[in-house]
Amino acid sequence: MKILVVGSGGREHTLAWKLAQSPQATQIYVAPGNAGTNWDGTDQYCASENVPLKVTDLDGLQRFAVEQGVALTVVGPEAPLAAGIVDQFEAAGLPVFGPTRAAAQLEWSKAFSKQFMAEVGIPTAAFATFTDMTAALSYLESVSGQVVVKASGLAAGKGVIVCDDLTEAEDAVRSIMEDQAFGAAGAEVVIEERMTGPEVSVLALSDGKTVRPLLPARDHKRALEGDKGLNTGGMGAFAPIADVDAALLDRVVQDVLQPTVDGMAERGAPYQGVLYAGLMLTPNGMRVLEFNCRFGDPETQVVLPLLESDLLSLMIACVEGTLSETEVEIKPGACATVVMASPGYPQSYPKGLVISGLADADQLADTMVFHAGTAVAEGQIVTSGGRVLAVSGRGADLSEALARAYAGVAKIDFQDAHFRRDIGRIAVQ
Repeated sequence: MKILVVGSGGREHTLAWKLAQSPQATQIYVAPGNAGTNWDGTDQYCASENVPLKVTDLDGLQRFAVEQGVALTVVGPEAPLAAGIVDQFEAAGLPVFGPTRAAAQLEWSKAFSKQFMAEVGIPTAAFATFTDMTAALSYLESVSGQVVVKASGLAAGKGVIVCDDLTEAEDAVRSIMEDQAFGAAGAEVVIEERMTGPEVSVLALSDGKTVRPLLPARDHKRALEGDKGLNTGGMGAFAPIADVDAALLDRVVQDVLQPTVDGMAERGAPYQGVLYAGLMLTPNGMRVLEFNCRFGDPETQVVLPLLESDLLSLMIACVEGTLSETEVEIKPGACATVVMASPGYPQSYPKGLVISGLADADQLADTMVFHAGTAVAEGQIVTSGGRVLAVSGRGADLSEALARAYAGVAKIDFQDAHFRRDIGRIAVQ
C-alpha cells in the first residue's frame, strides 16, 4: 500500500516512521515533509519520499493521490482539515484518515467546541464567547481577573493567554481582538474561568462510532524551565503518566470521548480520525481544556513509539468503520521526548542554522530523532522552523527514557539551540 502523509512537522515525521513499519506499507510519501522524512527502504521500514506540495493545495494533493495510486491519505495538521481536505477526498472516492470540516469544528472553532460541550454535558470550564471587544471587556469586569483568554480560531497552538489579574485579561483581549496578535483567529474570543491542576493529553482513534484511546501523555507547553516563559506548541512530553490509571482513562472515554463522538454523529458530522482531548485534573474533577482534531505534537513523539499495534491497520479500521473489531496494544516501558528549538522561539528566530550530530544521535539505542523545522540547503541539514527537532528516548521506565532522550540531545548541535532540561523531572522525583 502507498501512503500519503500530509504535513511537514515532527508529528508527520513520527507518523511516517510508524506507518513505514507496517508490513502492508510499500511506500510512504510526505507532503511537503522535511529533511528527516526522506529515506530509502530497509528490512524494517519501507521507503519514504518528500512531495513538494503545500498542505493547503488540496487539488494538488488529490491529483497526486490519484496519479500515484495512494491507498490511504493521513492528514497531520489542522489547517487542511479546516479547509475540507477530507470532504474533498471522500467526494473523489479516495480513502482518507481524518475528520470532515464539520467534525473538525471541535478544533477550528473554540466557540463551537465550548457550546458543544455545554450542550452534551462534557465537563469543562465556565466560559463566555464574544465577537465584540467592548462586550468582552465589560464581561471581564464582572468576573475574577484570573481567566484564560483564547482566540476562537486556529492559531497554531499559541492562541491562549493565561491571565493573573484584570489588567492582564484586558490586555489579552485587546491584543487578540484589536491588535490581531493571532490574525483572523482572534475575530472571536472565548473567556474561560482559570482552572488549576496537572494537564493530560489523551489521543483516541474513532471510526465515527467506536473510540479506542491511545496511551495518555503529558507535555510541557512553556518555553522555559520551571514552566516559565511564553506558551509554545510544546517543548517536550512523556508517557505513561503515573496519575492516570486505567480507571481514570475509562472515565475519560465514558465522560468525554464517547459522548463527543456520539454528539457529533447526532449533529450529522460523524467523527472519524484521531480525537485529542486536552484535560486538566482539577480539585473539582476532570475538565476538558480543548479538543484537537489531529495527533498532538510533541505527544505523538512519545505515544507512537509505545504503540505495539500496527498503526496502518488501526487507521484503515477507522476509515472502514470496523474499529470495534480491533484492539489497541501498548508496549511496556516509557517514552520521553525533548524538543530542540531555535533561539528566540516562540517569538522571532533565525533560519538556516547548520545542524550537526544527527547521525550520532540516531545510532544510540532506543533513541529516535524526529525532525520538525528542518530543511536541506547545499547538502547540509539546517533549521527552518521554531521547533527544530524532537529527540525521543524509550526505556524500561521514565528515568531511562529521559536519559536516552537527553543523551540524544547531547549529540546534536546548532547555534544557540534551546531546550528545556526539566522535561519529566517532577514525574521521576
